[in-house]
Amino acid sequence: MSAIHLYKDSELLDLMKSGDGAAFDEIYQRYWNILFKSAWCLLQDKAACMDVVQDVFVWLWEHRDHVVLTTLRGYLVMAVRYKAANYLRNSKVRAAFVAESSATGTDGASEEWVLELKELKAIIAGFTDALPSRCREVFYLSRHEHLSNREIASRLGISEKTVENQITAALKKLRVRLGSMSLLM
Repeated sequence: MSAIHLYKDSELLDLMKSGDGAAFDEIYQRYWNILFKSAWCLLQDKAACMDVVQDVFVWLWEHRDHVVLTTLRGYLVMAVRYKAANYLRNSKVRAAFVAESSATGTDGASEEWVLELKELKAIIAGFTDALPSRCREVFYLSRHEHLSNREIASRLGISEKTVENQITAALKKLRVRLGSMSLLM
């Protein structure tokens, strides 16, 4: 029988980074209840909490090679809070859209709306492709993979301030592009 449950978090992280599934299992067992309770404080929905916690653990395993943490517990709790906040924000946006669609008598799938959405996605895709490579990569990770500035900085080996500057520059350029297009319409 293994004494892996006696290991410190830092030792478990080192083992997990080398692909040790037992170390990851111990981290999972050690923190699952704490993370679920943290998510519950925000979401009050068992299924949503389980999804959020699972997403955080999946991300941890998939990015184990280059994850740099000083405190495992603190990181995991903050990651769950961030994911839960995103879940709430997305749920509110979706609920507001459904409520607005119901009030206007449409089901949200009107042809005009679908065409406008496709057009906007095409404009943003074209805009994104035209960005300088590093800015494009940062923007993509932020807006498509929904990574935090810290996660992007860690993944790309750059500072959080650089990530913030790249996103700010991209959004500023996008606003200008969309603003000039609205003048043409």
